Amino acid sequence: MKPHAPRATGALVFTTATAAALIVAVAAGGAGAEPAAPQPQAPPDGVTYREAGRFTTAGKPRDLLLHPESKNLYVGSDDLADTADVNEGGLYVLNPADGSVRSTVTRIPGPTGTLGRRAVTRIGAALPGDGVVFGYPLRGIGTAKTGDEAAAGVWVAGATVTDLGPGTGPGTALVAQGPVLAEVDLATAAVRRSLTLEGGDSFAVDAARKTVWFTDFANRRLYKVDTERLAVVATVELPAGEGFGGFTEVDPQTGAVWVGLDNSVVVYAATGTRLGALTGKDLPRAARFDSATGQAFVVWQDAGDPSLPGSDNDGTLTVYRSADLAEAVRPVVLPGNQAQLGAASLAVQPGAEVVLVSSPAQGTITRLERFVPPSPSPDPSADPSADPSADPSSQPSPSPDPSASVPSPGSSAGTTPGPGSATSPAASPAPAPAAAGAVVGGTGGQPPAAGPAPAPAPHGSLASTGTTVLSLAGTAAALTLTGWALIRFRAGRARSRSKSWVTNGS
Repeated sequence: MKPHAPRATGALVFTTATAAALIVAVAAGGAGAEPAAPQPQAPPDGVTYREAGRFTTAGKPRDLLLHPESKNLYVGSDDLADTADVNEGGLYVLNPADGSVRSTVTRIPGPTGTLGRRAVTRIGAALPGDGVVFGYPLRGIGTAKTGDEAAAGVWVAGATVTDLGPGTGPGTALVAQGPVLAEVDLATAAVRRSLTLEGGDSFAVDAARKTVWFTDFANRRLYKVDTERLAVVATVELPAGEGFGGFTEVDPQTGAVWVGLDNSVVVYAATGTRLGALTGKDLPRAARFDSATGQAFVVWQDAGDPSLPGSDNDGTLTVYRSADLAEAVRPVVLPGNQAQLGAASLAVQPGAEVVLVSSPAQGTITRLERFVPPSPSPDPSADPSADPSADPSSQPSPSPDPSASVPSPGSSAGTTPGPGSATSPAASPAPAPAAAGAVVGGTGGQPPAAGPAPAPAPHGSLASTGTTVLSLAGTAAALTLTGWALIRFRAGRARSRSKSWVTNGS
């Protein structure tokens, strides 16, 4: 008979079960520390543009220019079809803040010099101080400034003028008449020099590098022209496509040329090397650049054809970093801006705080202002210094909970909390404050802090509790050895008493 052996065995069972339960419970708690899967990040800081005004004071806007010195907004405008009793064509000068009209130039010379109201379809360059060079059908080139009652203008001999830009010297302008690029005198329309290319009808001027990029959309070619010699110095093959051309613009800071083609924008370095392409569901119709921020702005117009897949009648303004073509702000929807009644144009205020976008189909100019969402207020509970009550050192130590003490050896093993048992919120440990720079929960559109991301936990289970688990495993082993020693000790005493009882009894 071994009367104490069951108690010793019970003690062993209890110690082993307790250690095992602790190990499993800590391991289960460690799984909750596994970092969540990374979420897609919004463009930096969640910056976007919001509509701050819609101007309807300039007829059917065809082209925009924000004068760099006078700050006036010049609008080349056409007649609106739904106002039969009024002809809105002409050159408008607006206050870019509220769209109010500062001046209207409607008396423009015809081919014989007769003054009349005419549509202004493109604005080619800014004049010193104030005023612009503008083009009007079919071969007219005019100049005017704020307050002028009539514009000065001349007609170029030959074919229809298809594009217009700044000349290489004072009092000149570059014009495209189909594939012919010519420099003409603004006062007399006399052609000073010209170059005939294989095809094309539009161009962009890079004055800083004395270059003109002439685009032949039909044959998918881009010609680099040296303006000092007015000669082609390089030819770039454009991507194959259906031939739909949107625009050709040069980034004055980098010299890169941006070409709108079909549903994409292809970008080439000043050397002609392809840098990349941007693709959208709509038609790219205009681009402008801001040297202060190093950003490029592109207006995409909906095709305006409900039979086409994806057509929703809405356009989009997108903004990219010129250096790497990465999206710089969130895209801005332009409701109702479609290309059926003319291509959109835009103007960017230096510093890019304000962008103005025209919609010929709607007869409007939309003023967009940059919006930066406010930074979220800091959570006092995450900073002990912000709330003295949150500092553990200022709080009294809680009294030990008697119910949490080790149960007696005779208690049932089924009452021991297991890994899957629900626990009271009060008994759950409070989460530790996040380390500086760590991403916790939602980011509110904020980018993650710079630096390498923490390595994911192996299988997401015990990575954050490995040291604790190893420590508890050693404790469990020690308890188990102690239990076995207790059994051996109790067993030895039992045998000694049994032997003494037999001897005395005999």
